[in-house]
Amino acid sequence: MLNGKTAIVTGGSRGIGAAIVKKFASMGANVAVIYAGNKEAADAVCEACTHEYGVKAAAFQCNVASFDEVKATVAAIKAELGTAHILVNNAGITRDGLIPMMSEAAFDAVLDTNLKGSFNMIRHCTGLFLRAKEGCIINISSVSGLMGNAGQCNYSASKAGLIGLTKSVAKELAPKGIRCNAIAPGFIRTDMTGSQENNPLLTMIPLGRMGEAEEVAEAAAYLATANYVTGEVLRVDGGIAM
Repeated sequence: MLNGKTAIVTGGSRGIGAAIVKKFASMGANVAVIYAGNKEAADAVCEACTHEYGVKAAAFQCNVASFDEVKATVAAIKAELGTAHILVNNAGITRDGLIPMMSEAAFDAVLDTNLKGSFNMIRHCTGLFLRAKEGCIINISSVSGLMGNAGQCNYSASKAGLIGLTKSVAKELAPKGIRCNAIAPGFIRTDMTGSQENNPLLTMIPLGRMGEAEEVAEAAAYLATANYVTGEVLRVDGGIAM
């Protein structure tokens, strides 16, 4: 259980992020929901957590791609919730396109949010973890970072970069009692993925179906409590990347 812990989840207002927030709250953790633009959705997630589980929950708007915004947001979380013990880097965007037609802006935007945003959060949360003498970082990567995906060179590069970041951070911070792991989801049913029921890639999934956000949240719950696991990449993909 996570009683007495505080978890920060980026991209926590919907999809996988919201499922992780609610799962952690059900385990007794106070939660900080970081969102980009949809305050109403973020507030709804917080209200559900406080009403259903009796934990503290607060929403914070932040562009994770901004080093300075993240610094200010982490300070605000510390002021409101006291500290943090868990960080889930879930915020992510897509700007899909084939390489001959992909703009520089589309490539940069995805790397800035998905990869640099995770660095920014880790950079500014590490101080809290060091003072607490414990910490758990969970980076939400993707099977696209393991396999690559046509039309997603920017997204795949960002998610592959997250795996490298995860392993480096795990090695660097392990002596301080801070763990860092990654989850690589496959085809998960969310607003971002949309309807994929007719996608021919579904036939490649050994378990024969899309995953649910709650199944990724279960993996995050495991990593949040697995005190002897670090530097791991846990696939939640129905077997597509094995």
